[in-house]
Amino acid sequence: MSTEARKPPPQIALKLKRALGGRSGWNGVAVQLAFAAILAWIAYEIVANASANLETQHIAAGFGFLTNNAGFDVSQSLISYSGSDTYLRVFVVGLLNTLLVSVIGIVFATVIGFVVALCRLSPNWLLSRVGGIYVETIRNLPLLFQILFWYLAVLAALPNPRQSISLSVPDIAALIRAMAQLPGWPPNVGIAFISNRGLVIPRPVGEAGLEPFLAVLGLGIVASLALRLYARRALFQRGQMIHIWPYVLTFLVGLPLITMAIFGLPFTFELPQLKGFNFVGGTRVIPEFVALTVALSTYTAAFIAEIVRAGILSVHKGQMEAGSSLGLSRGATLRLIVVPQAMRVIVPPLTNQYLNLTKNSSLAVAIGYPDLVSVWAGTALSQTGQAIEIIATTMGVYLLISLVTSAIMSVYGWRLNRSLGA
Repeated sequence: MSTEARKPPPQIALKLKRALGGRSGWNGVAVQLAFAAILAWIAYEIVANASANLETQHIAAGFGFLTNNAGFDVSQSLISYSGSDTYLRVFVVGLLNTLLVSVIGIVFATVIGFVVALCRLSPNWLLSRVGGIYVETIRNLPLLFQILFWYLAVLAALPNPRQSISLSVPDIAALIRAMAQLPGWPPNVGIAFISNRGLVIPRPVGEAGLEPFLAVLGLGIVASLALRLYARRALFQRGQMIHIWPYVLTFLVGLPLITMAIFGLPFTFELPQLKGFNFVGGTRVIPEFVALTVALSTYTAAFIAEIVRAGILSVHKGQMEAGSSLGLSRGATLRLIVVPQAMRVIVPPLTNQYLNLTKNSSLAVAIGYPDLVSVWAGTALSQTGQAIEIIATTMGVYLLISLVTSAIMSVYGWRLNRSLGA
């Protein structure tokens, strides 16, 4: 029997399709309504059960606990904080610490990732193999293991503060000692110290000339960025090469020096001094922050390197040949021709890696770094028992950070596509 004979007549097939289509449409609506009702019932049971448990434990629901005293200290705080401050202050401290390690980790991971990707694509055999070994080794080791390795095997093995490693570059040390206004400071004493309690460096203290210095420096940065944008437009639109480095040097170095000569030094330095078993003065970078930042940066950089490598390989090799035919070096061809085109492929997966780094920073609780999860969803939750409020705010914060990061990268990708005429 032929295929044509097995087919139903057109009128019958049309009626059957209409009947099944109408019935399946109503069935779909019924299933969705039933599913929504089940979700509403589950949500009601969760809320009712949570309310009953809170009432049994005599815990008042709501955010009134934010005004209560926290009663515990935090090892690192970007703002002033003491144990007598409120839980709201604890929340801000943890959020700022999370943002700090995330932003610094993203910057370092991006730089390392691009460098490793270029090494893997290098015609130099040694650089290519080193980049490949880095990627295959780092990305196949668990992130938690790498955090613990840097914290326990590297930083914890450093000497105690009394036998700390002194870091001092003679010329810089002499300049900082002069700005510290300590003429009697011994010349053979370092200005920075590394121990198992972290890195201690001089702390800048603002003086009367700080405001005009910062204003001039900010204007210099804005002028340098505007000049760079003008130079790039002149290069791509008219083919005119403009050397901007003398102007940038004037904006970023010359004008601030003139401001310092007129208004005096913008700041002095408070040098660290060893007293007893620890250092007094200066600024301390805790080892937990160093271990977490290094681990997050190097781990995420291994994935970024593969993303960048794939993006560069997606650009036709004729682009490199065209750049060479114009007399451009390999580095200039990559920077001006290949990488801008590859960024359209790189940006979407790069955004995912930025989000992963931010969320992976919550592993800081394993080494005691005071991020949002550690001090807010950990210590504050255990003391107050406000699990619903604290967990909800923690989820909301990470969701907001992810949305903002995605929005920034989406705007950057849109501008990139627009500049390339895509």
